[in-house]
Amino acid sequence: MPSKPYGMICALAKACEIVEPRWTLLILNEIWSGYTRFSDIRRAVGNISPGILSKRLCELEKAGLVERIEDRAKGTVDYIRTQMAVDLEPAMDALAIWAQRHIDAEVALSNGDLGGMMWFFGKSVRTSHFPPRRVVIRLHFADEIGPYPTWWLLAEPGVSPEVCVEIPDVDVDLYVETTKISWNAIYFGRSTVAREIDAGRLFAAGDALLQRTMDKWLPRSVYADAEGIRMLPAASSLPGHRGKTDGHPKVSC
Repeated sequence: MPSKPYGMICALAKACEIVEPRWTLLILNEIWSGYTRFSDIRRAVGNISPGILSKRLCELEKAGLVERIEDRAKGTVDYIRTQMAVDLEPAMDALAIWAQRHIDAEVALSNGDLGGMMWFFGKSVRTSHFPPRRVVIRLHFADEIGPYPTWWLLAEPGVSPEVCVEIPDVDVDLYVETTKISWNAIYFGRSTVAREIDAGRLFAAGDALLQRTMDKWLPRSVYADAEGIRMLPAASSLPGHRGKTDGHPKVSC
């Protein structure tokens, strides 16, 4: 797949020629996670251009790692992994666990794209732990420098949750003030809700049940329970705060 091969017959070199190009393993990972349509794969992978994604999918198909299934009647195209790609799972698992154990949390968790994070949150929040009614959660990320640091989650029984940046015309059940690093640390098992609250990096106010069950309804990575994870240091507080607070946190739209 690279423009110039390594020129070696080493088995590892040959494997690298297939899986090394940027985005390749991440694309396979998202297909593994169940995203088979082009638009969903692009959204799940994050900062990848349509042109690069199209090129990588063609390369993966040519290499025998992905099968392209076109349904002309429906006008849809799905990409699924072949057995050759399935056989890569142990190697991909090993890489992810290695990262959890050996890459410092602050390095591993920085530079997250908030839009992608919230899209994934809407897809994976565990609504079975919500009360059986409409739930509205307001999330503000103090370290987001982009135009949309505040997001809302709207969830109703029997309906897929949705996330948005428009202020909904409904009452908010829970206000959450945090940082992207803190949020991701909880997801990847590099911290916990209680630990982030104690460190002053996460504040929640509103519905008592939603506060108490945050560790249940927040999604967690399949690698969150790996042994020897490098934890996020319990040091710096969330910008603009000095510790715990009572009542609603100070938040801005």
